[in-house]
Amino acid sequence: MSETTYNYVNGEWIESESGDTIEVENPANPNETVGRYQSSSATDATAAVEAAAAAADDWASTPGPERGKILRAAGTLLEERKDELTDVLVAEEGKAHAEAGGEVQRAIDIFHYFAGKAADLGGTMKSPSAPNQNLYTRTEPVGVAALITPWNYPIAIPAWKLAPALAAGNAVVLKPASAAPGVAIELARALDEAGLPDGVLNVVTGSGSTVGTEFVEHDAVDAVSFTGSSEVGEMVYDRATDAGKRVQTELGGKNPTVVAASADPAEAADIVAGGGFGTTGQSCTACSRAIVHEDVYDEFVAELVDRAESIDVGPGADHEMGPQVSESELESTLDYIEIAENEGAALAAGGNTPDGEAVETGYFVEPTVFTDVDSEMRIAQEEVFGPVVAVIKVSDFDEGLHVANDVHYGLSASIVTDDHTEANRFIDEVEAGVVKVNDKTTGLELHVPFGGFKRSSSETWREQGDEGLEFYTIEKTVYDSY
Repeated sequence: MSETTYNYVNGEWIESESGDTIEVENPANPNETVGRYQSSSATDATAAVEAAAAAADDWASTPGPERGKILRAAGTLLEERKDELTDVLVAEEGKAHAEAGGEVQRAIDIFHYFAGKAADLGGTMKSPSAPNQNLYTRTEPVGVAALITPWNYPIAIPAWKLAPALAAGNAVVLKPASAAPGVAIELARALDEAGLPDGVLNVVTGSGSTVGTEFVEHDAVDAVSFTGSSEVGEMVYDRATDAGKRVQTELGGKNPTVVAASADPAEAADIVAGGGFGTTGQSCTACSRAIVHEDVYDEFVAELVDRAESIDVGPGADHEMGPQVSESELESTLDYIEIAENEGAALAAGGNTPDGEAVETGYFVEPTVFTDVDSEMRIAQEEVFGPVVAVIKVSDFDEGLHVANDVHYGLSASIVTDDHTEANRFIDEVEAGVVKVNDKTTGLELHVPFGGFKRSSSETWREQGDEGLEFYTIEKTVYDSY
């Protein structure tokens, strides 16, 4: 049985006031407990916020290069522990080993990137209208930032919120998702060993309704960054803005890949399969709709089915596609498969739990392809969050663009085409915060903005890159006459 991991508050590892714990099971073998964490109370969350508030001023006054030095040291410690962290991620979230290793590397890269950025913060000098005056801006941290992160990228998303928040001089409270909190907690261990002052980072595990609510509503919290479902994120946004806080939310997606008449069907199938079935479809940027021109539709479907049926499904440690993270996520995906069949979509591949000794106990589902899908069907409108791709036939580019935009989400979108005019029109007219040409909808660079349109985002501040720092900073304008 796994040892219990405590909360990290004010530089110490502290047992929850509630005395209750959360057991995390291996989604590839639910009979195996791989972690035990605190099921924290509102009192625990309050203590974390108070610790952050007490530490905020000293950390804000720490020179940026010194903050960067600590982030860089933490990134180096994470790099030394990459294999261990990858194994923890696979065991708790179920991700395939190669995908988990790539995610851990992304967290390392993020810490090193923002370590350098910490020295660039400060402000800008402007020319004044009056003589004998200096006119300039100063960039300052917002104060205490509350970060609420999901299970599907359990180290990368905490890293891309935490690193810029700390680089900018904020104190932080972090609530990782209960399904896979282990690797986020390892970020705290690395920062602690790197010399982060007590109270600057505080990590509390537990339910969103208890810990998350206290973080969002506490008077000492100045900013809230949330990634998760649109339903929960919109509630977080309303509560935080009602309390006068700065808020950033990144939410769900229903991401399309448009396959144009000029596309090579085999290449397009590779792109859609990578975006739709990678990470078991459990990415907010996953491709869940392939919108395909009628001239290449039949050949594309045959190629996509071939790829779906060739994917090796099993425990993430030694298979190409791992399980879904929990029984409830698996049941939700199977429910959507049943809904699609009932609405008249044709099941072309998958649709069931797989057979075999390696997959008999875990939360596994086959990569699934539906054809004859109408854009009004629920399978084409609602986020499934599993390895399910709905293929929609269209007669021309304009219809494809219309179908791509005909959802409430707008996170990521791609087009496969050899027509440069079509590509440019798609870039201009598709309603998505991330647009790709001849590439899959998943996969992000860490030094450019990330965020969505419509119900995929609060459309306030973007994450990552320079824009990732902007959310955690505020400008002061100085008129200095002499």
